[in-house]
Amino acid sequence: MEEDSKISDEEASESDEDDYIDDLPDAALARMKNPARTSVSQEVYGIFNKKGNFDARVIEKSEAVQQKIKSRLLESFMFSNLDKKDLKVVIDAMEVKDFEEGKTIIKQGDDGAELFLVGEGLLQCFKEIKGKEDLYLRDYEHGDSFGELALLYNCPRAATIRAKTKSTLYSLDRDTFNLIVKESSQKRREKYEQILKKVSILNSVSAYERSQIADAIKEENFKKGDQIIKQGDEGSIFYMISEGEAIANRVFEPGEEEKEVMQYTPGDYFGELALLRNEPRAASVVATTELVVLKLDRLSFKRMIGPLENILRRNMEMYETVVEF
Repeated sequence: MEEDSKISDEEASESDEDDYIDDLPDAALARMKNPARTSVSQEVYGIFNKKGNFDARVIEKSEAVQQKIKSRLLESFMFSNLDKKDLKVVIDAMEVKDFEEGKTIIKQGDDGAELFLVGEGLLQCFKEIKGKEDLYLRDYEHGDSFGELALLYNCPRAATIRAKTKSTLYSLDRDTFNLIVKESSQKRREKYEQILKKVSILNSVSAYERSQIADAIKEENFKKGDQIIKQGDEGSIFYMISEGEAIANRVFEPGEEEKEVMQYTPGDYFGELALLRNEPRAASVVATTELVVLKLDRLSFKRMIGPLENILRRNMEMYETVVEF
């Protein structure tokens, strides 16, 4: 693992795009020195910084549209933990916006006054880094959200987002975001980022990449003796251990007893082999204590674990050597 981390660090040093968000704190300080931006900050954090004094906007929408927005909100990490009352406020405040193929939704360097939730369509994120124009970073699909960083850090847009296909987005204004969504999403992100810092495979990722993974993960609890994955089952989840311990058992030949092949403690991960190979689970994993895991589904794993795939594949080879998979 140490060798893999060194290799990935070298690879990361050659790739500036992985760190494109790391300058946000400095940018935030610079923007806050600007009186125009300070007035916006004062407005957000001053009189409106109490829900009781906040009168959220209400944009009329049909019941069908409201239900569609709700389903997309519940797919997004940022909104999935809101209570029913706050969720209703967000749905009422969201505005439906349609964009044609090729249309720019947000432009790097512009001020940001709203975030976007993808309802339908496919969008792409580009970044200009040190003279490189339109460096592709990632896609955004239904249930994804973007544009919150400018609101969270009171900074200019950190990247450009364009519609690759005709798209329907739901936009949320700055005030509603700050008063209803921001506190909840920040607490959740901070909690999981601290846990992810202890996961060995994530040592080399940038702060931005870690925050994106924190946004996508879900937490699950298991009791001692519970089976998390079963050998031979289809694999669709990647797991990282937050608290507790587990072991991996494998049956090498039909009719033989299981043999213990791996032990897991906080910071370890498992389940990636089936996702990388698109094959059934190669072993069973059982909790040996009370266990808390963080998990990524197949789609999120493929989208967000990309920069780590080479490391994961090298580790897969190590597993094959140890347990003769």
